[in-house]
Amino acid sequence: MDTFIRTCPLCEATCGLAITMDGDRVTGIRGDDDDVFSHGFICPKGTTLGDLHHDPDRLRRPLIKRDGRFVEVGFDEAFAEIERRLPAILNEHGRDAVALYIGNPTVHNVDATMFVKPMAKAIGTRNIFSASTVDQRPKELACAWMFGGGLTVPIPDIDRTDYLMILGANPLESNGSLATAPDWPGRMQAIRSRGGKVVVVDPRRTRTAAKADEHVAIRPAGDAFFLAAIAHTIFDEGLVSLGSLEPHLNGFDDVRALVAPFTPEAVATVTGIDADTTRRLARELAAAPTACVYGRIGTTTQEFGTLASWLVDICNIATGNLDRPGGAMFPKAAAGASNTRPGKGRTFRIGRFASRVRGAAETLGELPVACLAEEIDVPGEGQVRALITVAGNPVLSTPDGARLDRALAGLDFMISLDVYLNETTRHADVILPPPEPLQRSHYDLAFSQLSVRNVANYSPAILPLEDGQMHEWESMAVIASIAQTGSRADPSVVDDLVALTVAQGVATEVHSAEDLLSAVAPRRGPERILDIMLRGGPYDITLDDLIAQPHGIDFGALQPRLPEVLRTESGKVECAPPPLAEDVARLRAALDRKPNGLVLVGRRHLRSNNSWGHNIAAMVKGRERCTLQMNPADAARLGVEDGKPVKIASSAGELVAPAEITDDIREGVVSLPHGWGHDLPGIRLSVASEKAGVNSNVLTPSVVDTLSGNAVLNGIPVDVSA
Repeated sequence: MDTFIRTCPLCEATCGLAITMDGDRVTGIRGDDDDVFSHGFICPKGTTLGDLHHDPDRLRRPLIKRDGRFVEVGFDEAFAEIERRLPAILNEHGRDAVALYIGNPTVHNVDATMFVKPMAKAIGTRNIFSASTVDQRPKELACAWMFGGGLTVPIPDIDRTDYLMILGANPLESNGSLATAPDWPGRMQAIRSRGGKVVVVDPRRTRTAAKADEHVAIRPAGDAFFLAAIAHTIFDEGLVSLGSLEPHLNGFDDVRALVAPFTPEAVATVTGIDADTTRRLARELAAAPTACVYGRIGTTTQEFGTLASWLVDICNIATGNLDRPGGAMFPKAAAGASNTRPGKGRTFRIGRFASRVRGAAETLGELPVACLAEEIDVPGEGQVRALITVAGNPVLSTPDGARLDRALAGLDFMISLDVYLNETTRHADVILPPPEPLQRSHYDLAFSQLSVRNVANYSPAILPLEDGQMHEWESMAVIASIAQTGSRADPSVVDDLVALTVAQGVATEVHSAEDLLSAVAPRRGPERILDIMLRGGPYDITLDDLIAQPHGIDFGALQPRLPEVLRTESGKVECAPPPLAEDVARLRAALDRKPNGLVLVGRRHLRSNNSWGHNIAAMVKGRERCTLQMNPADAARLGVEDGKPVKIASSAGELVAPAEITDDIREGVVSLPHGWGHDLPGIRLSVASEKAGVNSNVLTPSVVDTLSGNAVLNGIPVDVSA
């Protein structure tokens, strides 16, 4: 028996694992007690890496579709098929005829993180879509306008705060997001134990809300109105306390006028929160010794997601809690962060190009994934005819899933890089399976930039590749060469170009690009690139330093970083960027809306990750979780009985699911979990198919937040009947 130390790659918490192996068999997984960040904490998801490794449904060799059936082949044959078909589409229909979809698991995989952009660049298409536009894009844009970078995100300093207000987040089940922290339950309890307070603002009494000091049941999509009213009260009652922030702010006085119409009384109907409660919470926030407001996916996947994201930070600024211990602070990552190197500021812009069908604006080089189906199924010049998906299942995870499912069936060619034959990849002509997590190294490039503490952990691969397997970065490199030149090249050619580009990006007068490349030789692939990034980072460490410290290196608590972290043109925090200030008119126009009928929201479960996790028996055991939660008053009014099937209908489609009647959800709101619907023909998910559930995104129309293009997944009007 051997024990290996590894960082869990399944969610943003980045917990340390101790994995016991007997040869290539996983015999046990527990938390790593010596991990510098997680200190032994582990959630149920982390124990399932062995199940994934041994899953008989996991793809180990490429598949090619022949006469409508998948055939297992080697990588050479799979690449030959891509070489035969992809260049023909590019040559006949142009670069934009090929689209790329980048799924959420990509960011948990250092291979894919480093090589997906070079692959996209080689394809040369504008039709790039990702899970970001059904997730955090509003926060990225708000931070890019305010601070100069999409990943320059203020993170709640939960280990030192006295008052934490959480909106639209359920970290006790999701393990946190845009706030990387193992053991949210322990950290949240520590706030209360030291005399602090936790307030959760959510339409549901989630597991997090149940453990908080106070739960405020807001109406779905009311977050921007509520936060504007909090800011209004802070201004109106003279509670603004900028402290040392003041010289670093630009346009703060303009915010007072922008939030002036949003009195607690004016927003009460749309938020469902009485004016006295809103005022009290604003006063508590301002009076706390330290405080932070933290908003997550419930605040971003809604009609006013970008404004809600902006107003989170406005409340932190107005109370003097931005960039100070116990407030909202900026991490300093060991590698990959552009805000740790000297750089010039510039004005951030979106809309450099637009989608073909509805004219939706580009953001951060991508188009809204809500537009993907129409770009495929609407004929005309520039129509998408081929698609490459990377570690994603957009049929289940993006709006109007039924339409996208139909659209994928009409593609001329589709390539998927994925470990499963799922609801999306069943449409592919070629599937290239990457190695599973135990066969690849791991480093969290993105999440270290979003962490509540400055740490770095590297995990080497535990198991070697099997005969005939390829690293995912090698597959991406081969696809890039085919797209660029029409024929295959050795992956090392692309690897060398990527390494040189990264070295040039982090080179200094002391360490030239040539010096960096020489210093990291003979490493190849992601390890070479990571080593370059670490050497060019702020802590003067190398990959060898991390290898020598398998439990990680702790660089300490977050420290104030203004103004050096900023990359705005003014060099200051832009409190009222024009695009955000102009969008306030749209929010103001919605003040008079009256609640009418039921609205749908999503939900998470501690044992549910992305859709692929439903094929792990340990993750789906127990009672059925794909239920429609309803308040008892709504159920009585509609004649709905607990456990009995109900029909849920929206403007996009309809579903039937069992009802779960609970007073944990406010009246007027119903809830379905996401990522289910494993009942389509042609998939190979034996466990998931037995507990198929329903795809909640069949009910989600392709409506977006106007400013960000992020899909509106919460607050969907629905009709429910027995």
